[in-house]
Amino acid sequence: MQAALGASERALQRLVDARATVAEVLAEPPSVVAEPVSGAVAGAVVPRRTGDMAASVLAPDYQQILSVLESEAGREGMRCQQLAVALGLQAVPAKVEGLRSKAKRLVERGWALQVRPGVFTALAMPTV
Repeated sequence: MQAALGASERALQRLVDARATVAEVLAEPPSVVAEPVSGAVAGAVVPRRTGDMAASVLAPDYQQILSVLESEAGREGMRCQQLAVALGLQAVPAKVEGLRSKAKRLVERGWALQVRPGVFTALAMPTV
């Protein structure tokens, strides 16, 4: 009986501690949550491009892809194997397919163009 009573008291103490923790958390003022970037898709790291949106809103991987596509080598379009080599990655299927997925996402969101099946390039930026 003593063992059962001791176990019950420990369980009760854990519940009391948990309740106190929950009360503390609920008593804290709500934290400020940053507004998502205009045009961003929930859970996406590539927002839809609008107006004069800068590439700096993109995740670093996507910025690197765009910079290669905007370079002299990417002006005529690049296949994903070429893109992998230009980024310093091994041209193995896993890396190439990952880049293909990211390049297609950039096309879908208005950051790049697919000029032919499997060939990607940066958007032509208007000169002002």
